[in-house]
Amino acid sequence: MKWSKEKANSWYEEQPWLVGCNFLPSTAINQLEMFQEDTFDEKTIKRELDWAKELGFNSLRVYLHDLLWSKKDKFKKNFERFLDICAKRKIRPIIVLFDDCHRPYPKLGKQPLPVKGVHNSGWKQSPGMALVNQVDEEKIALKDLNRLKEFIQGTLKDYSKDDRILMWDIYNEPGQFGIGDKALKLLQYTWEWALEIRPSQPLTSCLDGSIGDEILKLNGENSDLITFHTYEAEKLEPTIQRLKKFGRPLICTEYMAREFGTTFEFSLPIFKKEKVGCYNWGFVAGKSQTHFGWSTILELQDKKNKGEFLKDHDAIPEPEEWFHDIFRIDGSPFDEKETKFIKKIIND
Repeated sequence: MKWSKEKANSWYEEQPWLVGCNFLPSTAINQLEMFQEDTFDEKTIKRELDWAKELGFNSLRVYLHDLLWSKKDKFKKNFERFLDICAKRKIRPIIVLFDDCHRPYPKLGKQPLPVKGVHNSGWKQSPGMALVNQVDEEKIALKDLNRLKEFIQGTLKDYSKDDRILMWDIYNEPGQFGIGDKALKLLQYTWEWALEIRPSQPLTSCLDGSIGDEILKLNGENSDLITFHTYEAEKLEPTIQRLKKFGRPLICTEYMAREFGTTFEFSLPIFKKEKVGCYNWGFVAGKSQTHFGWSTILELQDKKNKGEFLKDHDAIPEPEEWFHDIFRIDGSPFDEKETKFIKKIIND
């Protein structure tokens, strides 16, 4: 059962001003590489979350992947380690389950090399366009549907009373990357599965950022807290004012594209004034290369064909102005004035 407005607002009043980032360690190209047994990089995660704590962040937004559940024991061991690392730094993450963004054909095992200078060249959809379409067309094999249900319900059940987790974002941007209304049926299933477990933490799936009227309606009707994504400066305040009509806490779970004006200096004062939680995209510029702009995605296939890949230990290239992200892998900030501003506004 969905939380009442009173319960949602009471829960939110007990939290600090939630400030954090969408986090992927710099040595991982995607959520599979972050948590798989062979590539889980505890040392890098600890170092980078030390920087997050020093900056003043008290939360993160972190993506899982349905395929990880097929090796559940190994995945849970690494997930437990990750949650403990967060807890020791008093950082409570939002955990994301499904996602319609970027590359559509996920596989376990060794992940692709980054394509040089291309934004999120190896990020994988979960469960991926093929299965989303099969659910929409009612052609999905029962074993595959049950596997997706087990991932959602097993994860929520196992961590339903875990104070280390702030909340659950059950489906990131349903309908994105050309999927559109075909995501509606899987989203309906996902809400049903999640509400059957009804964890102690709040449940959400974003409004702005998702695609399709029915999808937006479903997320608005079921979310305990209202979450949204805004990267354009001119849309930020109008979006907040429009979403206040729900009478529920607001959290912007994705923002900050310098090219589009949603810098920290522009956005954080608005979020603080309006008591809106906020999570910028990206932290350390690494294999995901989200410090390059979205427009570089158009170069993906051409660069793949030319073999322009980043090998292990290659220097991470840099654009003149970063799109997302805050730090280099050596811990130096893209803009020292920016990090000083973030620390100051969080601590004031």
